[in-house]
Amino acid sequence: MVDGNVSKSELALLNAGFAVLSRNPGASLVEVAEAAGVGRATLHRYYSSRADLFSALARYAMRELEVAASAATVDAQSYCDSLRLVMGAIIPLAHRHMFLTRENLQDPDLAEALARQAQELRDLIDAAKMEGALRDELPTEWIAQAYDHLIYAAWMMIQHEEATPRQAVNLAWTQFSKGAGI
Repeated sequence: MVDGNVSKSELALLNAGFAVLSRNPGASLVEVAEAAGVGRATLHRYYSSRADLFSALARYAMRELEVAASAATVDAQSYCDSLRLVMGAIIPLAHRHMFLTRENLQDPDLAEALARQAQELRDLIDAAKMEGALRDELPTEWIAQAYDHLIYAAWMMIQHEEATPRQAVNLAWTQFSKGAGI
């Protein structure tokens, strides 16, 4: 988990937000505050609206994904191995982040971070193509979209209890490597 520069109360609210909203995306802010063990006034001191809370959760989730991906790739043997390790690190976080994929967040900082992440993925794919691990004739954007959608499919399998995180990782990687790999 990533704590960054958040207070103990704010971290409790974020963790409660992930727990409550992953079970019930329509839960009220009062339910989130109760789960965090704080009052409504404390919640509103940090997040004046539901949109503010969801933006904070999305930013925190992105940091969590980035930290997990960075930690997973420390010992990567190749760019393709990095893609595999990143997939393996972020799919198990589905239980915390899946509900955010349904939100239409209007946060310019978040949009910028998503664009940066998308570019980093394309760069990683290009590097894996250069090392000969991915099919060069497939457009990089096609491969990136396939990678992202397989992660989403894995998250859905986990959410619907049709696969464990480990099974979902194996399914997604197998499909990716057979479709885009050499």
